[in-house]
Amino acid sequence: MSRMRAVSRPLESAPDLNDVAGEHGYLFVRDGVGFAGRDNAVRATLTDAPSLLNDIEHVDQTGWGVPGPIALGLMPFDRHSTSTAVVPRIIIGKDSAGRCWSTTIDDANIPTFDPPPRPSASSFSVEPLTPIETYLNAVVTARDAVRSGELVKAVIARQITVRSDDPISVHSVLSRLRNSFGSSYRYSIDGFIGASPELLLSIDGDIVRSHPLAGTTPRTGDPQRDDELANRLLESIKDQIEHRVVIDVIHEMLLPYCSYLDWEPEPSVLKVANVQHLGTLIEGRLRDAHPPILDLARNLCPTPALGGHPRDLALTLISQHEGFERDAYGGAVGWLDARGNGTWAVAIRCARFSDDRRRAVLTAGGGIVAGSEPHAELAETQAKFQAMLSAIIRP
Repeated sequence: MSRMRAVSRPLESAPDLNDVAGEHGYLFVRDGVGFAGRDNAVRATLTDAPSLLNDIEHVDQTGWGVPGPIALGLMPFDRHSTSTAVVPRIIIGKDSAGRCWSTTIDDANIPTFDPPPRPSASSFSVEPLTPIETYLNAVVTARDAVRSGELVKAVIARQITVRSDDPISVHSVLSRLRNSFGSSYRYSIDGFIGASPELLLSIDGDIVRSHPLAGTTPRTGDPQRDDELANRLLESIKDQIEHRVVIDVIHEMLLPYCSYLDWEPEPSVLKVANVQHLGTLIEGRLRDAHPPILDLARNLCPTPALGGHPRDLALTLISQHEGFERDAYGGAVGWLDARGNGTWAVAIRCARFSDDRRRAVLTAGGGIVAGSEPHAELAETQAKFQAMLSAIIRP
């Protein structure tokens, strides 16, 4: 079998990455920086992706030191499930300096990238997949486990389904997510689509970053009221406990591989279109003999923000009481290159689309601690669902 060959070339004009991804392509982008791809050069497990990338000959004609071929993939919530990855045959990349380039494998031709289709007057129905009583009972079970000292925290989620009488345009959904959640990590891989505000892990050279979020309050559209809710979030003992658990675990996991690791002394409030979160940026410098990015991401995932703490006990409770398989929700989504760089976001604010695009399953959850109130947790999931619901249903 002959070795694949990739060539990276500068582009004079930058296409919209949403248009590159279109209906069936691939996307991972935040604030206009990232990648979109078309067609499959190779599909594999994430475990095999690094060696596959290293086997591709890369000719960089940009002079910018661009990543070249990349693998985009999903890391499922279940740590024992198989992770999937794809190396697109056509990749369009954009960096923070505003530069844009193409990377094509085996002389693939770059097609014309069409804008999203015009809106159609489709009819939608929204129904719970997880019975409300099942969800509330799971929250009570998790809360009681925390109060009894068995757990520090557990994350309980639920699902809803959206049905449409016409196929839902993924391209249009991506464009709407950009308009409302441009500063989130927007992604589209194999019908799994979303806009995550949470950075699990990024590596750029020897710099490692994570920006975990835990603790949530809604946004109302009234700036004064939103500021009041943000201050209440910062003062909430329940939310501070939930957040601190996440920070401590990520710090403990990364520290052995870093020559230094710094984090913000106090969490700040990260605002997205529909909710506000407590967030803390963690940044460090990796030692030479650190594990590869996929190993570090798998060690972190799922974090206490999506699983709980202690992790194994929390995951057992989730599997026994939540009532469904999470798929990629709560896992990670992102990319890596042959040099070991990459970015992985926590897979939240997401939907899994059916092959015919007439159905989408949405998942949302929240951290349960001793002070959790079941109906308040239910309201939090409702607020989190709005990110994807508005992008799917809005005309």
